[in-house]
Amino acid sequence: MQVSQDLAISHLRHLYQTGQSNPAQVLQSIYAHIAAYNDPAVWIYLAPLADSLALISDRADLPLWGIPFAIKDNLDWAGIPTTAGCPAFAYTPDRSATVIEKLIAAGAIPIGKTNMDQFATGLVGTRSPYGICRNPYSDQYIPGGSSSGSGVAVATGMVSFALGTDTAGSGRVPAAFTNIVGLKPTKGHISTQGLVPAVRTLDCVSIFALNCHDAAAVLEIAGGYDAADPFSRQSDPTPPKSLQNLRVGIPTAQHLNFFGNQDAERLYYAGLERLTSLGHHIVSIDFQPFADTAQMLYGGPWVAERLAILRDFLATHPPDQFPEVDPTVYEIIQGGDKYDAVSVFQAIYRLADLQRETAQQWQQMDILAVPTTGTIYSIAEVQASPLQLNSNLGLYTNFVNLLDLSAISIPNGLQQNGLPAGLTLITSAWQESLLCQIGALMPVAL
Repeated sequence: MQVSQDLAISHLRHLYQTGQSNPAQVLQSIYAHIAAYNDPAVWIYLAPLADSLALISDRADLPLWGIPFAIKDNLDWAGIPTTAGCPAFAYTPDRSATVIEKLIAAGAIPIGKTNMDQFATGLVGTRSPYGICRNPYSDQYIPGGSSSGSGVAVATGMVSFALGTDTAGSGRVPAAFTNIVGLKPTKGHISTQGLVPAVRTLDCVSIFALNCHDAAAVLEIAGGYDAADPFSRQSDPTPPKSLQNLRVGIPTAQHLNFFGNQDAERLYYAGLERLTSLGHHIVSIDFQPFADTAQMLYGGPWVAERLAILRDFLATHPPDQFPEVDPTVYEIIQGGDKYDAVSVFQAIYRLADLQRETAQQWQQMDILAVPTTGTIYSIAEVQASPLQLNSNLGLYTNFVNLLDLSAISIPNGLQQNGLPAGLTLITSAWQESLLCQIGALMPVAL
């Protein structure tokens, strides 16, 4: 994997402050690198270089001045079509999403909109008519989804950070598969105004970054209450937990599943050893209620919430007549039709039970450490079994938003075949600072 330059935010700030480089030179280098990398599937829209140069602010004092970033194409950027990974769905918004407005106001430069699993439905990165992004570690393996293009753009040195979304794990799985950081903030921490909803009550805007410091810096600017978003929330004033002597919960062996990948299992336990070397303590917890919650996201009426957004569009765009509509995505979302109001309330009651059961587990731990995924699959494997393998990838991710938790996926080393693995740290809502601080202390020698 060839990366043209170090685009970490702190590094670019240093170059700018010392006069060793400037935003125009960085953008020109990035565009040359994008052309040389030659993977058009990363971008649904890439702005012309001249347009990006014109966005450089004349205020060098701004916190993200001259920092290039990418936007997942289910977030609105004024004047640029939003496709959500489906050309037939495209529309051109007059206003940018709130989070985009905030980042641009802080001096950041959007250079394009990235590829994704259509309608943010998938953890694989293969469900797009715009093609499959190359995993930078092997073109035979999936890049992870649904925010595939955003993860690849950061990992390959095309941008300093990228915005994704995370309803079921889409801000964490691509990070794990491309060896970068993926931060899933608390629901409502970053405004979802200007986002094409997937599951509107659960959707989060996520951040892909090269390191945990960068993820925290972007969140500080991107987050905040937004009166225009009915799902935005005021932050909890609860002070962050201490970094000392944390209790790290892990699933018991019977609840850990690496789907036959012994190398991924080895790396997971190596990650736990790094946590204990920092002075934290491992405690085994009952993971079953978390796993049961994970099953509810696609095995319950939250699928109907996806249909609530797209029913009219899908009714007039069946995949047999519109090949740009992904048949697997269509099948999943149309499956929401089988749920009625009674099943919705039954699921809400069941979720309340599971929330109470998981709360008992949180009395024993401060953070939960799990594999981001149990394994990684080849493109051929996913295409042969798209639903089951996607479900496998969600084992350690799907429960997080249903339980109102925050999470971060950090690099956790390379397998013997050269493919990366991720470690996810999870804790209560509004504790993203804690997660970023712990992650920053856990660099992995690759």
